[in-house]
Amino acid sequence: MITCSLQSGSNGNAIYVEADGVRLLFDGGISGRQARQRLAARGRDIRAVDALLLSHDHTDHVCCAGIYQRRFGLPIYVTRPTFRRIRGQLGKVNDVRHFAAGDTLVFGPVAVHTCRTPHDAVDGVVFIVESRGRRLGIFTDLGHPFAGLPELLESVDAAYLESNYDPRMLAEGPYPPHLQARIRGSGGHLSNPESAELIRQCGPRRYRWIALAHLSEHNNRPEVAVATHRAVLGERLPLVLASRYGPSPLLEV
Repeated sequence: MITCSLQSGSNGNAIYVEADGVRLLFDGGISGRQARQRLAARGRDIRAVDALLLSHDHTDHVCCAGIYQRRFGLPIYVTRPTFRRIRGQLGKVNDVRHFAAGDTLVFGPVAVHTCRTPHDAVDGVVFIVESRGRRLGIFTDLGHPFAGLPELLESVDAAYLESNYDPRMLAEGPYPPHLQARIRGSGGHLSNPESAELIRQCGPRRYRWIALAHLSEHNNRPEVAVATHRAVLGERLPLVLASRYGPSPLLEV
């Protein structure tokens, strides 16, 4: 299994995964041109992608999904509540396929397991991509470390894991109190310490790598996120940063 993040953060999200000849995109929050160019820079053709799967209704994950279908012919997989919420953003689309949170989607030899999250979206999900006994987690926009999340994290070989904010930077930063409360709350995002503690509980030696994802522009910095994880986990676990500004390297699972 091979994967890369095309971009990760509140300015837009998209993750590419390929396995056993199946090519999938998770979320469509960057422009069609950016997605095409960034995949091409990694030797991949967006027109060869088999499906676009949407995690939830927030704009940074879905704003360009309709363009991906119209321009590149990608079928869109989305829950019905999310589709109802974003239908106006998508524009004209003619290939939308629905699933329910908790379903497993099958693409030939590849299975994509879905699980509902408490993030403040209408029907948000996370994904686990499984192929030939390898499992990749796509765990962002989580809300909080909800019951069942450690078990999901324990079940994968590698993961994109939300590490959105540093608590001190959030408290001292420019966000008004109501927005700070939303981010820290049960429907918001995981902090650097919460992410690091989840990995510690699950046993960091089991993972091929963890990609720290969905970092805040104002309430986090890459070096702060990495330092927090290293303080908790030590140096042995390979950590990758899913950038707000460009694609990650191709990663193997």
